[in-house]
Amino acid sequence: MNFKEFIDNNLVLFDGAMGTELQKKGLKLGDVPETLNIEQRDIVVEIHKEYIEAGSNVVTTNTFGANEKKLQATNYSVEEIIDAAVKAAREAIGNKEVFAALDIGPIGELVEPMGILTFDEAYEIFKRQVVQGEKSGADLILIETMTDLYEMKAALLAAKENTNLPVLATMSFEKDHRTFTGCLPSSMAVTLEGLGADGIGINCSLEPKEIRPIVEELMNWTNLPVLVQANAGLPSVIDGKTHYEIGPEEYSDDVLAFIGIGVSMLGGCCGTSPEYIREIKKKISRLTKVERSEQKFHALCTPSNTVLVEGVKVIGERINPTGKKMLKEALKNSDMDYILKQGVSQVEAGAEILDVNVGLREIDQKEMMKKVVKGLQSVTNAPLQIDSSDMDVIEAGLRYANGKAIVNSVNGEDQMLEKILPLVKKYGAAVVGLTLDERGIPDNALERFKIAEKILNKALEYGIKKEDVYIDTLTLTCSAQQKEVAETVKTLTMVKEKLGLKTVLGVSNISFGMPNRPLINETFLAIAMAAGLDLPIINPNDEAMMDKVYAFNVLYNHDKGSIKYIKRYGDKSSAETSPKKEKKEETLYDMVVKGLKENAAAKTKLLLSTKTELEIVNEFLIPALDVVGSDFEKGVIFLPQLIQSAETVKSSFDVLKESLKKNESAGISNGKIILATVKGDIHDIGKNIVKVILENYNYDIIDLGKDVSAEKIVEEAKKYADEPIIVGLSALMTTTMKSMEDIIEELRDNGIDCPVMVGGAVLTAEYARNMGADYYAKDAKEAVEIARKVFNN
Repeated sequence: MNFKEFIDNNLVLFDGAMGTELQKKGLKLGDVPETLNIEQRDIVVEIHKEYIEAGSNVVTTNTFGANEKKLQATNYSVEEIIDAAVKAAREAIGNKEVFAALDIGPIGELVEPMGILTFDEAYEIFKRQVVQGEKSGADLILIETMTDLYEMKAALLAAKENTNLPVLATMSFEKDHRTFTGCLPSSMAVTLEGLGADGIGINCSLEPKEIRPIVEELMNWTNLPVLVQANAGLPSVIDGKTHYEIGPEEYSDDVLAFIGIGVSMLGGCCGTSPEYIREIKKKISRLTKVERSEQKFHALCTPSNTVLVEGVKVIGERINPTGKKMLKEALKNSDMDYILKQGVSQVEAGAEILDVNVGLREIDQKEMMKKVVKGLQSVTNAPLQIDSSDMDVIEAGLRYANGKAIVNSVNGEDQMLEKILPLVKKYGAAVVGLTLDERGIPDNALERFKIAEKILNKALEYGIKKEDVYIDTLTLTCSAQQKEVAETVKTLTMVKEKLGLKTVLGVSNISFGMPNRPLINETFLAIAMAAGLDLPIINPNDEAMMDKVYAFNVLYNHDKGSIKYIKRYGDKSSAETSPKKEKKEETLYDMVVKGLKENAAAKTKLLLSTKTELEIVNEFLIPALDVVGSDFEKGVIFLPQLIQSAETVKSSFDVLKESLKKNESAGISNGKIILATVKGDIHDIGKNIVKVILENYNYDIIDLGKDVSAEKIVEEAKKYADEPIIVGLSALMTTTMKSMEDIIEELRDNGIDCPVMVGGAVLTAEYARNMGADYYAKDAKEAVEIARKVFNN
């Protein structure tokens, strides 16, 4: 029986923590756990056997960090480590009906736009791992502990495109129901199910009771089997050893409750030993899988935003060069600031989805689509509509879109259907079907409806869900084809009532060639919405058009309690239904808040003609960063937008520093901070984010890197004995938390009394206090507040 058949018919029990068990058996601080597959193979085999004897149906290979980045410091290749690990698992399994899962963890570096690792580079790293895993005999692939949906997509595509193995994909969430990078359970589920994952789930970070509400939310968004591997509570170090607060008995009771809500795969993460798995096995044998109801919904998403297509949602039309001279010039000149402004302004005006069309013959459309998609994802959280008739351009947009996009478009031509629909299926997208075919656009509703029906049936043949098919009944100009306007509207209603599909229309085409175009556009929009239009493609900066959408959603009971309507219009007088907003020039402050970094340097140079460097920092940069930080803290923006704003400030600071140097002026530093990821820990994502944000607040950062010894930190701190400094320590792994305590003790023993700030996913404020740290920073924003307090600035 293969693994996919097994999970269809059984409750499945995975193993627990490999790292915890390796530590018990002598793994030393600073050792690379994956090297034990070769150097102390018997220990790895023994751990697998202990989990199998405890009742595990699946054992995960000791390959969590077996990628080329993390293995750089060893003498082994990725292929050698993975081959040894899979063979160790197979030896432990023997002839038992137990499956070996190739374990794939995060690379350990931030993927663009938050970091410098490109999506393609991440893909190649994962490809190397999964290809060897299948070759060595793994039964399935488990991609786990991911916090970045983009990195998860790279890993999942690498597995699906290069192996035939089933793939499970799990992410780590925090108590606010988001991952470290801001990803929602809904966005995770919608994206990964679309990309072809065979199961999804949640692991690490939290204990079972804390994970429960997040799992319940996840179950509402997927029909896939769900895996839960929680931590055994919070760790603490007692007599130099790590202990977890939840024991096997309590843990097993807590996780078995997941079966009642439809979870069919269970296991453990940090702190869970074979004894935990044994307790679960004792109790799971008397339980059976719970039948789950099918989840149906129409949704598009980015990691931090899931858009349910219920009521009328606006697709912003402004990123399309047709009839837009300035956008054409921006595309030709690769003026990303102008293009991204179009995206930001449309979202601010109320667009919930952004159309992206880069159709100019003079440019490399494939490369430009890739560039625009990546850029928009760094400054907005609106899902994207990939708009092109070129298959390569569509694939570029879908491959680099982070989340679930919609393709505009396919039509009833057989050749077009056969080209585009496989791409839509592969990338888990939705698709717009145009009611035209080889014969052109029919002049009556019935023929257009037949084409819509054909598109739906063909999509279903390719395995695309009905909920992911949208129909555009085509807007023709009333100046030339007046009689056919009514046919467009009739077709909308037929598609809604007979096929149950959502609908799309490019509204403004209706008035081409007519006087007073706005009047016709607004009237047609109202008629179309009443007939069943769900996604009008319009200019959201046209307030009169947006007024119609907001009012319609109230009158048709889509805007429950009129919440969105009141939010938009509640502070306006009854006489002001559509006040015109005055266009103002974008300031440096605006550029930072919106993350528009391309022109920040030029704007800074312009400001230097009237203001000093310090005035620019205090009047524009710091106030903007404070707003960005506050929005990040409130969950208004997320890590990609935070990093983009920080990069914008960096562009400005580079100009200011050059100016100070030229004028031989004093620097504008607010203080020195030493940062390091502690000995034994090679994960420095968190530390690097803190570094970027602190630098943007004018702090001089001495970055010692990762896997840094206490001796090196003490030596560096001694250099600044006569001036105020902060030492900042970071750790991600439970196995390296003791290093923090040792470093603080070493600093104090050497007479260094500077404040010590600590942070990391495994830390708590209480644990920080107990180890002797002066401050605990849960994120980069809090690190800034601590620095301001210490340096009194």
